Amino acid sequence: MPVKTYRPLTPSRRFLTVSSFQEITKSKPEKSLVVIRKKTGGRNVHGRVTARGIGGGHKQKIRLVDFKRTKMGMDATVVGIEYDPCRSARIALVQYTDGEKRYILAPNGLQVGQKVRNGSDAPPEIGNCLPLKNVPIGTSIHGLELNPGRGAQIVRAAGGAATLMSRDGGFAQVRLPSGEIRRINEICRATIGQVGNLEHENIILGKAGRSRWIGVRPITRGMARNPVDHPNGGGQGKSKGGGGWQQLTSPWGVLAKGFKTRKKSKPSDRFIVVRRDGRSPKLK
Repeated sequence: MPVKTYRPLTPSRRFLTVSSFQEITKSKPEKSLVVIRKKTGGRNVHGRVTARGIGGGHKQKIRLVDFKRTKMGMDATVVGIEYDPCRSARIALVQYTDGEKRYILAPNGLQVGQKVRNGSDAPPEIGNCLPLKNVPIGTSIHGLELNPGRGAQIVRAAGGAATLMSRDGGFAQVRLPSGEIRRINEICRATIGQVGNLEHENIILGKAGRSRWIGVRPITRGMARNPVDHPNGGGQGKSKGGGGWQQLTSPWGVLAKGFKTRKKSKPSDRFIVVRRDGRSPKLK
């Protein structure tokens, strides 16, 4: 899945890169598995803008991806690999032996015609979904459940992969892509392999118009505003933080850098063995 570049004939072409889409084998989605995405423009139910920089963009249809993988003990054949405009990963259309079709996240290396399977009896092969207690130690996995039966919640982005480190006392220790090591119930399920589209992180939009295509609108810098509009606004000339000490904040005064947004005490803290910054959580 290499990245395609262009000759710099125009300023926008100089740095612009796109995916080659070589892995795509099916161009049109399955009609029974898509719904129209209704866009809000960043507005809530009262019509007020609550998320800035959102609006416009190309029309999209949501692919209904099967994150729970509930059809157990039945083989499914990969019909095709498709592009999904609503996520960075590719998706695979699979057809079970009873004729039902579903979408799953396409792991790296999954091929058309390959068989995938769900359940405890599934072998630890690419694309199969099985409980953590049946996964060999050191295997790369994705699409992990945090609660049994909840469905895949983490490690779903392009190129993402977690590693099963160990098992003890009914829990499995999993190293997440962020570096965090977390204890997860061993009956939670995960899919074998690494999420496909590994080169997604190397994609460069290259021009402002391409951001508008995906629904991202421009936002004025706080420093360029007046003091009445933003805490960083004002000052004589170009000055940080309104003429004084630089304190990068949001329009409502919340610190933007160096401010921890995670709550000091959460029920899930007891499942974190090593935080993503390499430190151990505080003992209670």
